[in-house]
Amino acid sequence: MSTGQKFEGSKPLKKHLNKLKCLQQQLSRKQKGSNNRNKARIKVARLHYRISCIRQDTLHKLTSHLSNNFAAIAIEDLNVKGMMSNHVLARSIADMGFYEFRRQLGYKSQMRNNHIEVVDRWFPSSKRCSRCHVINDSITLGDRVFKCNNCGLEIDRELNAAINLESTVSSTGFQACGEKGAGPDSCRDETGLNEAGTKPCTDLYTF
Repeated sequence: MSTGQKFEGSKPLKKHLNKLKCLQQQLSRKQKGSNNRNKARIKVARLHYRISCIRQDTLHKLTSHLSNNFAAIAIEDLNVKGMMSNHVLARSIADMGFYEFRRQLGYKSQMRNNHIEVVDRWFPSSKRCSRCHVINDSITLGDRVFKCNNCGLEIDRELNAAINLESTVSSTGFQACGEKGAGPDSCRDETGLNEAGTKPCTDLYTF
């Protein structure tokens, strides 16, 4: 987030992967059509269900927190299909549930009359300096700290990207009322946005 706050993914598949492999191996050794094979199949299905529930629970808590506390949210339109073609990252990306995160955030924000800005996937949020806006094309995926050769800024890569995304919401002219973290309920009265007691609220989450 542009505030510097970070949320760790639960990564349920990664945590239960060894157990899942073990159960699937046991299933493959059972005789087809036997009761033991059916019991082993149920154990595998239960673990898959548990992994799915943990992922859903984490995403629901995160999206509810964001939609309840921030009236303006910007997310990147990531090329998830292209990212999944990378065999090194595919499992971790699938484990995070990017599509489900965007789906939940979308309908929850609509319910609360929030504003969501979907930033174009070609916007250089990670390569642009959030202070002087100079593009650093030399940064790689392995670089976790953004270093600007122009102004000397050194900042966490994800925080730099979140601040850049915040600027895209500001450039649209959208203003959300209420203090930061006040949520959309603060603007559901008859007071105008330009009157006293209102401030823009553009806390963002990069995903």
